[in-house]
Amino acid sequence: MYDLDLERFWVDDELAHKENCFYKDAPQVALGIRMSDECVFSELGVPGDPWGVTDPELRVKYNRMYNDKAEKVVGRRLLSERLYNPDASFPYIKRIGEIFGGIYQRRENTSEWLYSDLKTYDELEKRLDWIDRVDLAEYVLSVNWDYEKKRIYEKYGILPHCFTAIRGPVTLACSIIGEEKLIFMYYDAPELFRRFSDTIGDVIIRMIDLMNHERGERAPKTKSFSFSDDNCALLTPEMYEAFGFPVLKRVFDYVAPGESGNRYQHSDSAMEHLLPVLARLNLTGCNFGPTVTVDKIRKYMPDTRIDGCLAPFTFMRNNQEDIIAEVKRDCEMIKASGTKGLNLTTAGSINDGSSLESMRLVMQIIQNVGRY
Repeated sequence: MYDLDLERFWVDDELAHKENCFYKDAPQVALGIRMSDECVFSELGVPGDPWGVTDPELRVKYNRMYNDKAEKVVGRRLLSERLYNPDASFPYIKRIGEIFGGIYQRRENTSEWLYSDLKTYDELEKRLDWIDRVDLAEYVLSVNWDYEKKRIYEKYGILPHCFTAIRGPVTLACSIIGEEKLIFMYYDAPELFRRFSDTIGDVIIRMIDLMNHERGERAPKTKSFSFSDDNCALLTPEMYEAFGFPVLKRVFDYVAPGESGNRYQHSDSAMEHLLPVLARLNLTGCNFGPTVTVDKIRKYMPDTRIDGCLAPFTFMRNNQEDIIAEVKRDCEMIKASGTKGLNLTTAGSINDGSSLESMRLVMQIIQNVGRY
């Protein structure tokens, strides 16, 4: 097994993250793994639902116990120990899926899903007509929004968040109208297909403007945006270029252009065929599926930080041989590319079952194999 100098690792890791992980004097591959709240249950052997709601005080207790262990195993406290304060929480803001007629619900033992009753192209068209007419602020903000916004700022000095991330256009569309209908729409109703895409872009821009307005003129405006679009893999490059690409291009150009902007795409699916299209967006960061490896990404995106490419299920199963093989592969691929910019983490979520010992193993491999 590889040795690990913990103190040296974290000093080198700080350097490795400079300049979006492209720092010319970075001594090693950056480590992106910081675990997740889900991981406390298996690690500590405590009861609870990783995908469910945990009592805030119990959450802090679990996270503190976890951090005590993490400090010994990997040399860092990883999870938040801040107690959730409901009094400082803004009223619920309706989300983009609801604007398009969907409902967010949580399935048992899984994350949240977006459901929709829209079944036909005519129903979708009527919803798009409604979106064109709706007063967005009136629809998405609660009736007590202004009062609560003023109260929270006066009491805690907290402003509403910028609007900086969203479900990707293809995943959103599949949830609203269905995967098959969206694909057939490209052929059967091309004008509606384009209008659906245009309206998604319209709503995102309107939401960005709305939340910037609610933060006030003196508050910093967002200069970053991130899309999570697992279902983009379902479209051909031609379909994606007609539907998903225009949304991302428009939003990035509007809110995060140039060197100062942060443009991010996540899709933990087999969407290698879309890399040539996505490359034209000049992404500053990406997190793609485990089959979309470093060498494939670098071929099209030489200047994009790669968050990956360890398979989440490999990390979750804690099989040392498999973890070693995948992390070594990624380290060797980034060095062979002649570039930097690898932020080694999972190609997707870090799930319950992923152990601190596995994180330590990744650190060992980086320190011994991932040095530039």
